[in-house]
Amino acid sequence: MAKFIYRMQNILDIKLKLEEAAKQEYANARHALNVEEDKLAALHKRKEEYHLIYLEALKDRLDLLEISECENAMDVMDDLILAQEENVRKASKELEKARQKLNTVMQERKMHEKLKEQKFDEFVTELNAQESKETDEVASYQFNSKESDTED
Repeated sequence: MAKFIYRMQNILDIKLKLEEAAKQEYANARHALNVEEDKLAALHKRKEEYHLIYLEALKDRLDLLEISECENAMDVMDDLILAQEENVRKASKELEKARQKLNTVMQERKMHEKLKEQKFDEFVTELNAQESKETDEVASYQFNSKESDTED
């Protein structure tokens, strides 16, 4: 039986490697986004802690210095939170770009795999047609040879 050789296998191999690279890039972008979101959550938690300290300072004996420090700390935390939210947005955009790239690369790989399947189907069809032709030739030869034997 003839062996199927896909002429563009090297291109398909490259597409597979590109897909693996895009998957790794996506995973890295996902990890970066998770890190930024964790930082943001930690900042929100710190701000909440300062807020609780602030409320306690208002309940107890009024310590204006502590109240002022808590207010300043909460203002600083607000600024840090805004900056971190921007970092989260950037990481989210990078993740989206990586996802789109991964989708594109996957579509290209799937297209090449379908082409390979089509070429294989054509190969099988041609092989079956050739085998059928050879079988017909053998049968015809045997029939003709029996006829010539019976005429003698």
